[in-house]
Amino acid sequence: MSIEKHSLDGGDAAIYAETANLNYFLKEALTPDSVDAVVDKQASVKAHTRRRYVGDQTPANVSAHSREYVYDPGRRNGSATPGQNMVLSDGIETRSMTYTGSVMDVRAYLVGNAKMDLKFYSASARYAIKATGAETVGAKVR
Repeated sequence: MSIEKHSLDGGDAAIYAETANLNYFLKEALTPDSVDAVVDKQASVKAHTRRRYVGDQTPANVSAHSREYVYDPGRRNGSATPGQNMVLSDGIETRSMTYTGSVMDVRAYLVGNAKMDLKFYSASARYAIKATGAETVGAKVR
């Protein structure tokens, strides 16, 4: 399993998590961005010169050409996950993830899609989210 980007509906917020860990808490399974969105793209490269080694006095000419590359919207560089840390807990299971975008967008998504009563912890807020969509705001969460 690997950590994947899961974009949330209605905004530019996303949750980075292992898909099974995230879907454990949701009514409707969320699919990673890279499942159907990986595509081959083409780009054109202008003519330019290239040095064969440092200090080369006669660089080689490279003619204009096109190149093909793979575009993956869920791709990350390195092993770090972007965004802010968050924790979801239902009292039995506790899973740690990260999110990008607004904490309010992530909370709003969880309020509408929580499968069970859960606690949502982030660096800036703590919420108790009810499975029915009703939420306790400002309640002390332990």
